[in-house]
Amino acid sequence: MEYIVETNKLTKRFGKEYAVEALDLKIPKGEIYGFLGPNGAGKTTTIRMLLGLMRPTLGSIQIFGKDLTRERIDILKKVGSLVENPSYYPHLTAYENLEALRKIYGVPKKRIDEVLKIVRLSDVRNKKVKGFSLGMKQRLGIAASLLNNPELLILDEPTNGLDPSGIIEIRNLIKRLATEEGMTILISSHLLSEIDQIANHVGIISKGKMIFQDSIEVMRRQSQNKILLKVNDCKMAWNFLISNGIEADFSLESISLLDRKDENVAMVVRLLVENGFSIYRVEEEKRTLEDTFLQMTTEERAI
Repeated sequence: MEYIVETNKLTKRFGKEYAVEALDLKIPKGEIYGFLGPNGAGKTTTIRMLLGLMRPTLGSIQIFGKDLTRERIDILKKVGSLVENPSYYPHLTAYENLEALRKIYGVPKKRIDEVLKIVRLSDVRNKKVKGFSLGMKQRLGIAASLLNNPELLILDEPTNGLDPSGIIEIRNLIKRLATEEGMTILISSHLLSEIDQIANHVGIISKGKMIFQDSIEVMRRQSQNKILLKVNDCKMAWNFLISNGIEADFSLESISLLDRKDENVAMVVRLLVENGFSIYRVEEEKRTLEDTFLQMTTEERAI
C-alpha cells in the first residue's frame, strides 16, 4: 500500500507533558483518513507538525515520500489545509478573498471560479463574507485550501459549530473531493458518528498515543455483537473450544463467540455440556461502533 503521509515515533513535548507521543501515522493514497480522538488528545498538535507549523521534539515526518524537515517548501506546495477557524476579510466578497490568496499562490485566475464551483459558492461569489452563514464560511475556507490544487488536504474539525444541514454540506463536499478530485484527505474530529460516515481509514488517538489504526471495516468488525457464555471454568472451557477449532475470546468472567449463527451457538453449548462444563448463562452482547470507540479511549485514559 502506498502512503501519502508516514510518521515515525512522532513526538511533541511541552516541558514534561507529552502532547503527542511516539505516533506512527500512516495515511494511504486516495483515502479519506479519519483522525479521531477526544478533545485535547493531540490531534491539532499532530496536524500542526504535519504542516510544518510546529517542530517535533522527536521523530520524523514523510509526506509524498519526502522528509518534511528537508523538503518542506516542495511538500507544502501540494498540501491544502484548514486548521481551526478559516481566516478571511469580512468586508471583501468571496471572490476578492480568494483573489488575495491566489496572488500569493501564483495560480491562474480561472482557479477561483473552479474552487467556488467545487464548494458550491459560485452564486454568492460577489457577496461580502460578513453576510455568510458559518457553513458558507467553512466552505469558503475549504475553497481557499483548494486553490493550489493540492494532492493532500488536511481538515481540522471542519464541522465544528455547524448546524445539521451545514454538517451534511461539508460531509458531502469531502466525499466529492475524494471521488471526483482524487485527493487524499485527513480529517480530524472528536465525533465518531461524523468519521464513520465519510472515512475509509481511521486512526484513534488518546492522550497523545495512537491506540487504533486500520480500515473502518476492521473497527466495525470489532463492534459486532458477540455471544457471551458464562461457564463454571472459563479458561478450561475456552482451551477446550480452541482445541476443537472453535473461534472464541476469553476473559476471566466469560467466553465470547464470534460466530453468532443459532445452530453454531447451539452446537457449542451442547459440546460444552457433553464434556462436563456447567453453563450458567448465554447472552448476546450488543455493541455499536460508538461503544468500541468509547471503550478504547476510556481504557487508555484510565491507565
